[in-house]
Amino acid sequence: MTEKIKYVVIGGGIAGVTCAETLSLLAEEDSITLISASPLIKTVTNYVQLTRAVETFDVEEQPLSSMKAGVHIVHSAVTSLCAKNKKLFTADGNVYDYDKLCICTGGKPKKIAADNPYVVGIRDTESVKEFQSKIKSAQRIIIVGNGGIATELVYELEGCEVIWAIKDKSIAHTFVDAGAGEFFMEHVNKVKLRKPHEPSKRLKYTTDDAKSSSALGGVMGGALGPDWTNKLEIRGAQGISHRVHVESEVEVSQIFSPEQFKQQTVKETVPHNFSNETVEWPVYVCLSNGKVFGCDLIVSATGVIPFTDMFLSGNQFHLAKDGGLKVNGRMETSEVHVYAAGDVCTASWEHSPHWVQMRLWSQARQMGCYAAKCMVASVKSEEITMDFCFELFAHITSFFNFKVILLGRFNGQGLENNYEILLRVTKGEEYVKAILHEGKLVGAILIGETDMEETFENLILNGMDLTPFKDNLLEPGIDVEDFFD
Repeated sequence: MTEKIKYVVIGGGIAGVTCAETLSLLAEEDSITLISASPLIKTVTNYVQLTRAVETFDVEEQPLSSMKAGVHIVHSAVTSLCAKNKKLFTADGNVYDYDKLCICTGGKPKKIAADNPYVVGIRDTESVKEFQSKIKSAQRIIIVGNGGIATELVYELEGCEVIWAIKDKSIAHTFVDAGAGEFFMEHVNKVKLRKPHEPSKRLKYTTDDAKSSSALGGVMGGALGPDWTNKLEIRGAQGISHRVHVESEVEVSQIFSPEQFKQQTVKETVPHNFSNETVEWPVYVCLSNGKVFGCDLIVSATGVIPFTDMFLSGNQFHLAKDGGLKVNGRMETSEVHVYAAGDVCTASWEHSPHWVQMRLWSQARQMGCYAAKCMVASVKSEEITMDFCFELFAHITSFFNFKVILLGRFNGQGLENNYEILLRVTKGEEYVKAILHEGKLVGAILIGETDMEETFENLILNGMDLTPFKDNLLEPGIDVEDFFD
């Protein structure tokens, strides 16, 4: 009897679980193993295709035992890989042979002052629990970072003063332009709109049992995914709702203990809308603009770097400038029979004119699914075409209670300022930005209930010359679809 093909997937995040589940559908007669350092895995549910490119789904965090039948589960941390001999070594002393391997270990936080007890990073459920326990007694915190987690946290956090330190000129710059950042700024200090008994939209977390959610070997669990703040109590010790001060174009220069701060010649800065009561804070942060702020806690939300530590020794992986495992258009790394998907990899093929890689939960799902298809196609010696999801960048999220949809080269990436911007802003309601290059729509930012995503998606993909229509393209009251029926 011929031995079954052995597929092995490393990582219990969205990319890894999606890859393993897709393999179980495409190669149900073969042996499939998922290795996860965390006892909790991220499963995609309630998947909805809003347009051809825009998709939304729920993410449920479930125990390993919930993995669908046909996938063998191993709860252990990977310690090393010998790609030449196709062997994988785990912390429990076992060795796993494979025919095809997919690395989906995600990323690890670029945490500032990693050894400082007053600095916490937020990446997985375990780190969220650590943050929750520390924030309860906090009067003031500093959030460092300008990506999705930082932006969501600034909006959701209540009961303490927040200093938001960003390296850019505008907030949420990782996702949107300065104009959209200004649109959001007026909502930074507004009281959140609450909808009583509103159910969690996308993310269900199991955070009660510390032992059950701890990853092995110091490896972090899967990335949080969408709407990670829903149903979580994130409140400090004060009776206030929202009080946020933004420091832009800065980085953290130094972190002082109370004793070290007393030895400095600089004075503490207190924002005008904060309490000016004299307090000796547990920790002080000196920013690159010379200002020093005291606080109870520092949240490091400065992004992630690909988590490749255990794979590099003794192997010949090609790494991208960002540290990710380079993958080609079939999700193959430079090591034969080894694939990668999600945050750990860098897409190194020639990209579509309308697609860019961002380390997002939506792309993790897409890459995991496509990697599984490529692995099975390789085994069967079949040709495979690249999934449509790599044709057009599309991402949907929510900031400050506004729906945000990003399409194509939404910030003019790679166009070197050789583009035209069409803009429509209704204060407090919507922000619509269209980017035209040589008369053609190449990207868009849609904030609010615009209902324009499908039309704009089609215009980007069709490459139609919009020069005759551009003056009316964003005119209020005009149905854009009528132009192109």
